[in-house]
Amino acid sequence: MPKAFYRRHLPHLQCDDRQHFVTFCTDHRWILPERVRSLVLECCRHDNGKQFDLRIAVVMPDHVHMIFTPLVNREAMEVHSLAEIMDAIKGASAHKINRKMGRKGRVWQPESFDHVLRSSENLDAKIIYVLENPVRLGLVGEWTEYPWIWKKPFVNVFAPS
Repeated sequence: MPKAFYRRHLPHLQCDDRQHFVTFCTDHRWILPERVRSLVLECCRHDNGKQFDLRIAVVMPDHVHMIFTPLVNREAMEVHSLAEIMDAIKGASAHKINRKMGRKGRVWQPESFDHVLRSSENLDAKIIYVLENPVRLGLVGEWTEYPWIWKKPFVNVFAPS
């Protein structure tokens, strides 16, 4: 299985045809106002089916979790890189947030945390972790009540009650 490695401050390992669990945080853990969280979720979904196959995304007050598989860039005949995918999501969402709020400056921390998921059990556990994140933080009683979650329609998850 082809792997790509790149380094900013944190090491990043990418494996083709594997699900990647990615978390990125707001700069200085700034709390995203509710009115812009939908913009962030839209940006997370924008290139779904083009650059990546998105399994799930949740926009929390100060961070975002996503699980996706990078897809092949047919023009370049290589898999879209995590750096390319994350730069597009973070760049577009920061631009939209700043425009909507009439502000300037950084929205996201430069680094993202990413982890290659190696098994279906690990994938299921991470999906449940992402779904239950708003519940664990006391934002909602059930994950289905949280408005800034998107999951692939056929993802069947039996989240603990």
